[in-house]
Amino acid sequence: MKAVILAAGEGKRLRPLTVSEPKVMIPVANRPILEYVIEALVQNDLHDIVMVVGYHKERIMSHFEDGRKFGARIEYVVQDKQLGNEHALSCARERIDEDFLVLAGDNVVDAQAVGDLIRSGLCPSALVVESENPSKYGVVTIDKGTIGEIAEKPQEAMSNIILTGLYCMKRSVFDLVDQCIRSGEYGLSHALRAAISEDSVSPVFSDGLWIDAVYPWDLLELNAAALEKAHANTAGRIEKNVTMAGPVGIGEETVIRAGTTIYGPVLIGEGCEIGPNVTIFPSTSIGDSVAIEPYTTIKNSILMSNCSIAAHSYVSHCVFGYGVKGKSHLMAPGAESFVNVGDEFFKLPHIGSIVGEDTGFGTGVIVEPGTIVGSGCKVSSGAKVTRNLPNRALVT
Repeated sequence: MKAVILAAGEGKRLRPLTVSEPKVMIPVANRPILEYVIEALVQNDLHDIVMVVGYHKERIMSHFEDGRKFGARIEYVVQDKQLGNEHALSCARERIDEDFLVLAGDNVVDAQAVGDLIRSGLCPSALVVESENPSKYGVVTIDKGTIGEIAEKPQEAMSNIILTGLYCMKRSVFDLVDQCIRSGEYGLSHALRAAISEDSVSPVFSDGLWIDAVYPWDLLELNAAALEKAHANTAGRIEKNVTMAGPVGIGEETVIRAGTTIYGPVLIGEGCEIGPNVTIFPSTSIGDSVAIEPYTTIKNSILMSNCSIAAHSYVSHCVFGYGVKGKSHLMAPGAESFVNVGDEFFKLPHIGSIVGEDTGFGTGVIVEPGTIVGSGCKVSSGAKVTRNLPNRALVT
């Protein structure tokens, strides 16, 4: 059996974090989301993977290559125009000659979730889970052990059971996919509805891990879940009078200086300079070549590689993209806040700020909770950021 991983999309609702790379390559617990998908397949002895790529495909292909170093055999097909996941699946038609799995490359799944679908022996079938917020997803009803109705992001909840984007499908589904595309329907749920009308599609429930990142703040939930399962290997150099509690992973050539306190689960990448007298709280991942200067506190956040946070700063419930630079006394706290993404507004119980790559903050900058700051922005010393900023904005 082969697996088809759909990894061609940008992830527009995750902007500005997807300016220079696809959603599937955003790191959680210091690994691209897509790595978790491949790992879950390999752990179930499913090694043959067809990966559909498109947006910034070179970032994916250069990282995974032929898949050998991940225990897989990967072949790539290109979706030239991102016309939806049903169209993406159609691109893989010539590489499939039997029943196969379909997975979304932008969901974190574990081996149990994938294994439960495989071990069910049911095809066609769909992995489903119960959700507290079903309106974000494709919602299904179940009738006599099969999937009945499917509604995409319904305004009124008809059920709390949602599709995860993980399916076992027969090769004949490609005929249904082609029919839907000719009708101008590009979402995979349309093909699933067609499959239901021709045959029964079985739901498969699982207690395994499945989390989707629809919006930027979802990455913090993914990160926390991934850190709970991460291997915390300690390397680098840890000076005297450093306090660590819980699982803490530290990469090669990283220096943790005296007076620093780290409460795991925390992952710190390679070549970092942390401290002295820095405090890092749980559910935080820090990429490679990150510098965090004295008397700074980092809490429940993602700092991607090449970030630097100067002395006396405070960062809570934030996602900082690659190369974000903050001078001293940067205040980016988390709190209950309203967040605006496109035409949508969300009230979140605890959120800091989302900052795109290569943005720089001067001394004494305050970034209010719930603010989304674009990539390549320059914020002058003493400024207070109270609203979303577009890419390359200048704040004086």
